[in-house]
Amino acid sequence: REWWQANKSTYDTKLKAPALALLETLAPRIEAETGHAAKPKLFRPHRDVRFSKDKTPYQTHLHMLWSLDAGGRQDPVIFFGIDPETVTVGIGVMQFDKAVLADWRRLLDLEGDRFDAVLSGAEAQGWSMWEPELKRVPSPHPADHPQATHLRRKSLVLHRHISPDSDPEAAIMTATTELKPVLGLLDSVL
Repeated sequence: REWWQANKSTYDTKLKAPALALLETLAPRIEAETGHAAKPKLFRPHRDVRFSKDKTPYQTHLHMLWSLDAGGRQDPVIFFGIDPETVTVGIGVMQFDKAVLADWRRLLDLEGDRFDAVLSGAEAQGWSMWEPELKRVPSPHPADHPQATHLRRKSLVLHRHISPDSDPEAAIMTATTELKPVLGLLDSVL
């Protein structure tokens, strides 16, 4: 706490103020590109340590996102994060709600080829997906289902690590543009 109090002004001027400016500057550009209202959010520097074994009181990263009001049950996000080792940009839904997850799996059965084409196209552009959360394909789907990997997902997040010297505005807008087909895919599920 003493360290934080002594360094709070540095956080406020060198991290928080530029992050808030970036969030506000890009919100209208993201809205124009996606067609969805973009609500910016800067994550707080304090950690919730109540239920954690790690009692470190402060984050060692700076994360922000734009929540896209797509008019569905869940809002996809565009995110940007900086930590001591990496700078990351991406898009997705961090965890599908139960009903959305059921629809995700149903649509994979019906339109798996379309989903696979969009996601493979994003990977071909250098985007990485989070690993599936489940070890096995959930029932009633067979283990050898053509969309087995995607059926094991409980979220859909695509991201890319970028150089710390990259222009954050350009990187975020590139993500927004290149991953627009993924947003369309998510719109059909959400």
